[in-house]
Amino acid sequence: MQAQNLPEVQMEQDVESTVTVRQPKLPKQARDDIPKPLQERERAKQKTQRYVRKDGKCNVHHGNVRETYRYLTDIFTTLVDLKWRFNLFIFVLVYTVTWLFFGFMWWLIAYIRGDLEHIGDNQWTPCVNNLNGFVSAFLFSIETETTIGYGHRVITDKCPEGIVLLLVQSVLGSIVNAFMVGCMFVKISQPKKRAETLVFSTNAVISMRDGRLCLMFRVGDLRNSHIVEASIRAKLIKSKQTKEGEFIPLNQTDINVGYDTGDDRLFLVSPLIICHEINQHSPFWEISREHMAKEELEIVVILEGMVEATGMTCQARSSYVASEIKWGYRFTPVLTLEDGFYEVDYNSFHEIYETNTPSCSARELAEMTARARLPLTWSVASKLSQLEPQEPPEELTERNGDVANMESESKV
Repeated sequence: MQAQNLPEVQMEQDVESTVTVRQPKLPKQARDDIPKPLQERERAKQKTQRYVRKDGKCNVHHGNVRETYRYLTDIFTTLVDLKWRFNLFIFVLVYTVTWLFFGFMWWLIAYIRGDLEHIGDNQWTPCVNNLNGFVSAFLFSIETETTIGYGHRVITDKCPEGIVLLLVQSVLGSIVNAFMVGCMFVKISQPKKRAETLVFSTNAVISMRDGRLCLMFRVGDLRNSHIVEASIRAKLIKSKQTKEGEFIPLNQTDINVGYDTGDDRLFLVSPLIICHEINQHSPFWEISREHMAKEELEIVVILEGMVEATGMTCQARSSYVASEIKWGYRFTPVLTLEDGFYEVDYNSFHEIYETNTPSCSARELAEMTARARLPLTWSVASKLSQLEPQEPPEELTERNGDVANMESESKV
């Protein structure tokens, strides 16, 4: 029975081995999209808390603010900082309330004077002609404040209280118009949207430049209208503990990106690579490639300048955490010379390529360079001493001879 079953088992194995399940051939875009959920999960696991997000918004929330009256003392800035839906709601609400209030006041004057009781009486001189109820009073209030003046409802000279109310509504209406229109104008002309076209590279890189380790990142402007007086700054956000044991969370340290040499002032016509030389004054002086992967730090970069079209100051921000600082990479060039002009390829703006870079810290690299130079000087000095042997002076040889003779005589 076993002998009879063996061919069947072998046949089943052969049949199973010949059957192969072929995966359907997917287009390139679909194949590229397959590993994205896995990458997103890995990024979520490695996600660190940011002080400033990649889009430039600060990840800080103010809580337990008891002195809320301070927001009302600067009501104009408070309204400008509100979201658009709240700003539009307040805009409509303010005008509606003022129109209703003064409409009620016109109706109240007509009610107290008895104009509503003498509607259609030609012998009676009302405060406002053709005002026969609250709706007509509300419409008259809108016509007065907006200076429409249809001519159907008009104030008469027999109503001094109406004249005073007309003056008050005209003045307050002008103030409301100036305040609300000014608020909307500032809200519309804010340069925050201009910062959307100022881009930063996704990653920062560390590599050799002119024989020294440098931290670099790239900035660019997508618009043809340039940023005037553009300048760049960088901050290192890292918690520290002082020698006295005090813990300082999110301590801010300046990163020199050319302040001494003027390289921090940019002519941002094409994308530029901002370079920070890692020297003894740099906060990265003792950080190696291995330590960089373990560090909990964040580099905040700030690009400031004036919008050429409006003259208003614009600020764009971004940040790089330790996982976004690529050690041993450089940026791919994006500027090419065409027929009569330079062309920027923004498809390669975020691309980097690997290059030979020492994994040690800048301090260790400087020490190794100094050690490599010392034996060279010693060897040259030793070679010179060997080529030119020094003979002892005659006086010294005569003294040595006399001493030897004295020692021989003493022994005899």
